[in-house]
Amino acid sequence: MKYIKLLRPKHWAKNAFLFIPLFFAGEIFIVEKIMEVLLAFVAFSITASSIYIINDYQDIEADKKHPEKCKRPLASGAVSKPMALVLFGLCILTGFGLALLVKQKFAFVLGIYFLMNLFYCFGLKNISILDVIILAIGFVLRVKAGGIAGNVPMSEWLMVMVFLLALFMAVAKRRDDVLIKIQSGQEMRKAVKGYNPDFLNVMLSLVSAVIIVAYLMYTMSPETQYRFHTYRLYYTTLFVIGGLLRYLQITYVENNTGSPTKILYKDRFIQLTILLWVLSFYVLIYLPTNKSFFE
Repeated sequence: MKYIKLLRPKHWAKNAFLFIPLFFAGEIFIVEKIMEVLLAFVAFSITASSIYIINDYQDIEADKKHPEKCKRPLASGAVSKPMALVLFGLCILTGFGLALLVKQKFAFVLGIYFLMNLFYCFGLKNISILDVIILAIGFVLRVKAGGIAGNVPMSEWLMVMVFLLALFMAVAKRRDDVLIKIQSGQEMRKAVKGYNPDFLNVMLSLVSAVIIVAYLMYTMSPETQYRFHTYRLYYTTLFVIGGLLRYLQITYVENNTGSPTKILYKDRFIQLTILLWVLSFYVLIYLPTNKSFFE
């Protein structure tokens, strides 16, 4: 159990972004493509776990001071350093072995993700602003990898939206780190030195506003309307705004944005907005126009 916990399987939910290109291409029910992306999902998840291991290895001393991270297997001493390194190597071999079974180009993108995050673990995470940008790029690479695995074209709009949303969540997470520093006096990560609540509040407001405007422009652009054969995609903006406002409420009112994954698993309001957003897109994309619920 302690070794499974070290792999952070709960965080594999982030890799569901690999399925986004298939969904937006209207090909989510093509079994062959689903199987390819599913294999890519497993490869990406195992490789991501190797990054989590090396990150925890690097942050053992810092994690011991964190109210939540001190429970991690390496920080708590449940898993030894040598065993963590062995598991790290096994994850790399397995992840890239599976990636090559998908496609060489997919393995190449996965390699970029791995190297970028490796550099992140060994120093780039200590540079404020760059740290959140790298986290956001990681999600863009997930979408790119999913598109390659499923052999579907990807919209530039989609890549921009994923980057902005990931950046928004990363900034909210940094705000939580800053609040912990203010309350406990403990600095959870060096990059926190470059942030304060006022700066992060401005960043959150800026990014959330850009997300809404960019999403509206995406749904109403002639290119998007032509691709999906409907002009009604802007209806789905309601759920995007609802989800963002709830996340901001969690951030500003509840001061509880330490883990976006935990919020995804536990917050019913956000789960509902995501479900309704997916269902609305399904109706608009997959149902024939003359049978659309919105007709």
